[in-house]
Amino acid sequence: MTTAAAAPWIRTLRGLRPSQDDVLVAVSGAAGGLLLWAFGLTSAPLWERGPRWLVLLPLAVLCLASLLRRAGQPYVLYVGIAAQVADLLVGSLLATLILFTDVLYAAVLYGSPRLSRGVIRGSVVVTVLVTAGLLIAFQKAELLLVGAACAGVLVVPTSTGEAIRSHREKASAERQRAEQTALLAELDRKQAVNSERARMARELHDVVANHLSAIAIHSSAALSFPESGHSAGATREALGVIRENSVQGLAEMRRLIGLLRNASGSEEPAATPSLDGLDVLLARAGAMAGDGRTFTLADRRAKGERLPAPVELAAYRVVQEAVTNALKHAAPGNVTVELDRDDARPDHLGIRVTSPLDEDPVDDGSPRAPGAGAGLVGMRERVELLDGRLTAGPATGADGARVWQVHAVLPAPRETDTAADESGAARRPEHRETNQ
Repeated sequence: MTTAAAAPWIRTLRGLRPSQDDVLVAVSGAAGGLLLWAFGLTSAPLWERGPRWLVLLPLAVLCLASLLRRAGQPYVLYVGIAAQVADLLVGSLLATLILFTDVLYAAVLYGSPRLSRGVIRGSVVVTVLVTAGLLIAFQKAELLLVGAACAGVLVVPTSTGEAIRSHREKASAERQRAEQTALLAELDRKQAVNSERARMARELHDVVANHLSAIAIHSSAALSFPESGHSAGATREALGVIRENSVQGLAEMRRLIGLLRNASGSEEPAATPSLDGLDVLLARAGAMAGDGRTFTLADRRAKGERLPAPVELAAYRVVQEAVTNALKHAAPGNVTVELDRDDARPDHLGIRVTSPLDEDPVDDGSPRAPGAGAGLVGMRERVELLDGRLTAGPATGADGARVWQVHAVLPAPRETDTAADESGAARRPEHRETNQ
């Protein structure tokens, strides 16, 4: 027989190996039975003929059956019933009866659910039939004691086994539920950590990329100037822009580090960009461009309108990233930023940033500043977190020219200015143009 073929038999034999408790039960039963037999403490047998040592045979069978009381069900139960009947015929030993009650207990506790239910019902039925039969046959109240003894032998061990089995099943179910809860908690923790890492990555990119792009653009311009006295002024201006953006980028980095260190403290920085800062953003972008690019803001929202803080932040970051991409990739011309309520859904804010499309790039077509392509991903993630939508790609402008367009729509419930609400002043749409 090969090793693979013998493996099931080996596993079966290992499963039938008695535990230490089973061996202890069998040895204790055998020792107690031999001691009772030696002192002649046996009941009167129903079968009067036969040698006295026959009473030890049912005891030996039940001791052997006790070794397999866990893994040998239901066969151990059948053998135990037969041994107990034989014990009653040849002269019962108390040790044999105790071992039989343990076999009933083990059948309920370790047997299959079907076997467990059958043993419990059978013990109740046998107890009732024996008690009723004796009362009807002999009509003596003393026979109720026999019924009580029968219940103690049959009903008590089986009901005890059922109680312990039910407790173990409930404990196992609670343990599985606790493990599932711990697993779900770990998954939630990992998801929260990943979400926070993604949020930090978006915030870091949006805050620092604009300044670093300006530094890269102006440093490239400064390096391209010829080494002559006429370029000293342009070089000095480029270095000034580089210094300004370096200082601003470091300040933003310190703000983010402060947020991470003091997220639960009372001194948490609270500087959050909003749409009111778009004028400054476009002015800075116009100063950084210096090559024929202009930036125009068209804010067509109602006067004094306030938006929820998450919407304001997301809208600002979308415009900031779109303007940064225009600085790096767009052709010379006017970059337009438009804010307005969406025509199809008035409770949504529309953001549109258009820039001239450079369809004939110079040199090798590489951008003026390197990028990792995370800008569009970050914008889309911000918009989708607020259940909005974003599109970005080439389009045709109103004058028929090809442009690059970033269009975002964000849910934005109206939050009007408090002072205007108290005065009852009517809201009039305002068209504000800011040329940088």
